[in-house]
Amino acid sequence: MPEFTVIRPHELSASDIAAWRKMQRAQPHLANPFLSPDFTLAMGEVDDRVRVLIVRDEAGIAGFLPYEHTGGVGAAVGSWVSLSQGVIHRPGAEFDVDALLQACGLHVWEFGCLVERQPWFAPYIRQSLEATLLDLSDGYPAYEEKLKARSPKFLKSTQYKERKLGRDVGEVTHVFAVDSDEQFRLLREWKSAQYLRIGRPDRFSKDWVVRLVERLHAIDTKDFGGVLSMLYAGGQPVAGHFGLRSHSTLIGWFPAYDPAFSKYSPGLIQHLRMAEDAAALGLDTLDLSVGAGYEYKSALESRTTPVSEGIVRRHTLQAGVHWARTEPVRRVRQRMLDTPAIYRLADRALKSYGRIRTKGEPR
Repeated sequence: MPEFTVIRPHELSASDIAAWRKMQRAQPHLANPFLSPDFTLAMGEVDDRVRVLIVRDEAGIAGFLPYEHTGGVGAAVGSWVSLSQGVIHRPGAEFDVDALLQACGLHVWEFGCLVERQPWFAPYIRQSLEATLLDLSDGYPAYEEKLKARSPKFLKSTQYKERKLGRDVGEVTHVFAVDSDEQFRLLREWKSAQYLRIGRPDRFSKDWVVRLVERLHAIDTKDFGGVLSMLYAGGQPVAGHFGLRSHSTLIGWFPAYDPAFSKYSPGLIQHLRMAEDAAALGLDTLDLSVGAGYEYKSALESRTTPVSEGIVRRHTLQAGVHWARTEPVRRVRQRMLDTPAIYRLADRALKSYGRIRTKGEPR
């Protein structure tokens, strides 16, 4: 029988963290930095609901399930911002989902970006999407050659705009890892303004998100780092990106640019420069997360990988109450996502609302 232990992230021992990292290195699909112990440790510093379930068997530690809980309802760690979720496990390990949730004291566990190869959650998946991956394993020149074959007009147009930006504004340069609080604030301001324009919730309006990314930005080890990348024209910042890095994977998280330079598509230029620098540093994958609705991701992609969302509910009264409270809303949302005409109408309404709000904002 497996043995379960629930602890707070800061209670993870050095040997626990070493076992966690070993599992990630042994299985490339677990290399996403959101699945790293570092992300869970940082979340534990900004949210006291975060816990880690450690599963042990006769061979030692079989897996880790980081989660956050509220009154018996659990979610993935940092679920509002996390782009990869699931059990970090030893190769070949098997789990009983009901036993996992019971050990966590949960009646419900919700996931939104479940990593692939988690068969124990398969019966509970409600929707599967495809995340966009850029394959940098053979270096950037090889990636660019394949990009040229797949999306020749996209690459040619982006390169032309980069040259024009250089002629009009000044030399275009890119720095992969910028250690500047001021420029990090600038990126967040750009991103908040973007959220406002498109009528979406501003992640950086939440104090815990700001404290989280600041903590992550301060980390730079061989296994994990919070990477602020910036694109400059004539020494002036025009675009940037903050993402997370594991030993092999950089994940796209918060890209943004100065709207004053939008005609040059600085965000696209920045993505190509970032991929080039990432490959030069030995990273083999740039993960841009779910690509649906983002044409630039489809143009950049080498391949895709599945991510899933769903809900696990135990056969308990509390889980039944949760179903009754949330299922009608979920069905309406899913109807919108499954009906392109309704989705486009809702998306246009949000963007129109965003434009109205933007016009009303003090300058």
